[in-house]
Amino acid sequence: MYELKTKQTDASVIEFIENVDHPKKREDAYQLLDIFTETTGFEAKMWGPSIIGFGSYHYKYATGHEGDAPLVGFSPRKAKISLYFAPGETKRDELLKEFGKHTTGKACVYINKIADINVDVLRKLIRQSVTFLKETYPDQ
Repeated sequence: MYELKTKQTDASVIEFIENVDHPKKREDAYQLLDIFTETTGFEAKMWGPSIIGFGSYHYKYATGHEGDAPLVGFSPRKAKISLYFAPGETKRDELLKEFGKHTTGKACVYINKIADINVDVLRKLIRQSVTFLKETYPDQ
C-alpha cells in the first residue's frame, strides 16, 4: 500500500527555520510564519522534513487514495520559497495576476523573496485556499 511521505511531525518549526542557511531566506521564513499564522489562525506544524503547514484536511480520491495534508503552507527551499495553496481550479490564478514576481506549479507557487510579492494578495490566497479546501472536504 502507498505510504504518504509528507505527514505532520512533532519537529520544531522554529528549529527548522533557524537551520535555513541563507539569512535573508530565514528572515522571510519568519515573516511568512507570522503572515500564515495570523491569516489562518492555525499553529504552524512541520509536515515531513521541510514543509511548514497550517491546519489540515483529510482527502479521499475516487481511486481510493487518501491522506491528510496541510490546508496551506510554505517551505524555504534553497532555490526558491515554495508556497502551498489549493490547486488552480480555485480563484488562485486570478489572484496571482496581482501577486508579483512568481512562478507556478500544480499546487505550488514559487517566489524568490517576500519583497517581490504583494502581501495583501498573499493573505487573500491563503484565505481563499483554506475556504476552498474546507468546502471541498467538509468532514473535518
